Amino acid sequence: MTLQPDTQMLHILVVDDNEDDVILLEESLKDQPAVQLLRIARDGEEALAYLRREGEFCGAPRPGLVLLDINMPRKNGFEVLSEMKDDPALRAIPVVMLTTSHRDADIIEAYSGGACSFVSKPVNFDRLKLMTGHFVRYWSTVARLPKIGE
Repeated sequence: MTLQPDTQMLHILVVDDNEDDVILLEESLKDQPAVQLLRIARDGEEALAYLRREGEFCGAPRPGLVLLDINMPRKNGFEVLSEMKDDPALRAIPVVMLTTSHRDADIIEAYSGGACSFVSKPVNFDRLKLMTGHFVRYWSTVARLPKIGE
């Protein structure tokens, strides 16, 4: 499968500590030519180190999009979102909260904190595959992502 002329490549940082969810997400995205998963960060501190290009990540490419879970060790998703939006070098990177939560309070906190979308993870693989297909089409052909300097 090749990219259509009006399709932009999605360079994604996934931040999620649940190995099963990560595997399912990777599987659901593997046939999407517009997606390049740059890194899987297992907790909020690793995500911020990657985004800030600290330590082992000093030469890491900047993602165009972050998929961020809420419940993680060391720093939760809301803490990561807050630090990203407070950092002038990171605040333009769109953040999609991708979580098992359906709580209205979490939805409100995510949007209030600067997330551009809140997506509840589907409970089965077929629904996840369908959702990621829609997600990729939207982010690669409809929405415009900022060009973040390398």
